[in-house]
Amino acid sequence: MRRYYLDNIRWITVVFVVIYHVVYMYNGIITDGVIGPFYEKQSWDVIQYVLYPWFMILLFLVSGMCARYDLERHSVKEFAGARTRKLLVPSAVGLLVFGWVQGYFNMAISGAFDHMPETIPAAAMYLIMALSGTGVLWFIQVLWLFSMLLALVRKAEKGNLYEFAGKTGAAASVLLAVPVYFSGLVLNTSVIPVYRFGVYGFVFFLGYFVFAHDEVIDRISRFRILLLFLSVLLGAVYIFLHYGDNYAAMPVAGSISAVGFAWPAVLAILGSMKAWGDRRTKFSAFMTKREFGLYIFHYLPLSAMAYLLHKYTEVPALFCYLLTACAAFAGGLALYEIISRIPLLRWCVLGIKKERNHV
Repeated sequence: MRRYYLDNIRWITVVFVVIYHVVYMYNGIITDGVIGPFYEKQSWDVIQYVLYPWFMILLFLVSGMCARYDLERHSVKEFAGARTRKLLVPSAVGLLVFGWVQGYFNMAISGAFDHMPETIPAAAMYLIMALSGTGVLWFIQVLWLFSMLLALVRKAEKGNLYEFAGKTGAAASVLLAVPVYFSGLVLNTSVIPVYRFGVYGFVFFLGYFVFAHDEVIDRISRFRILLLFLSVLLGAVYIFLHYGDNYAAMPVAGSISAVGFAWPAVLAILGSMKAWGDRRTKFSAFMTKREFGLYIFHYLPLSAMAYLLHKYTEVPALFCYLLTACAAFAGGLALYEIISRIPLLRWCVLGIKKERNHV
């Protein structure tokens, strides 16, 4: 049975990721490695605070759910092999083959080339650009790590924990915010704050053990209106407390207000999409097939457009946002359509073997 609401959650969340990155490129809150703000105060920067606390938590949780469904149809060995090809290969081999292009624009935007010695060897420069092009690939790197840990857990866990977790009620699902909060206080990297292994790992396994049960989602869905109201209210509190702070780093990213907003929002989205979004249309089918490609490729045309507009034009702010957004969506989809058709390159960058498929 295909759970279309999960497909729809994934591609819609990826769309939000693209929108977030467009706003982020010109934001006035976190200005390292981006073009930066047009004005001293930009009200639309609030979009970052609306999206950032919950959208990666949601993607990791849904990934855990999908991992459970995969393992119901495939052996642990098949699961590990497929995840390695679809996640590790693009984030490691693809980084070396294609990531240097993204790295070039990242370094150009941040002005890194201005501080590089002219005598640096070409091979060293290539490696620096490749590593600088990691960007959005951090998500699939971390997801591969969690998938390999799950493969080990799957061999040891006999199903008792999974069966017990299926009894989780709506109130208990809300109270899971407490361990989610504490998981966000551990295993965080200070240099690259997006690598929050604690909270993302915990919600990934919550997705596998708890929310992969259709009964649990049905129980949450009964309270979707209340959860939507609660998430809007707590989101307003979070924005009021932290607007202007670095939302992507500790202590704000792991604060009670951030988790208090993010967790009800995640539950509200799961419950609402189960009730109202468990269907497939031609457009949703189109986006479902391409959401992974859009995620992988959108930041390259986005950053290239932003850099070229900043360096060579004086386009008004509104048009910069619109042109950058168009480049991100159209360019990301176009790159996927092109590269998914090129043998070997599609394996390196997208983890596709012979047939055209998606993660």
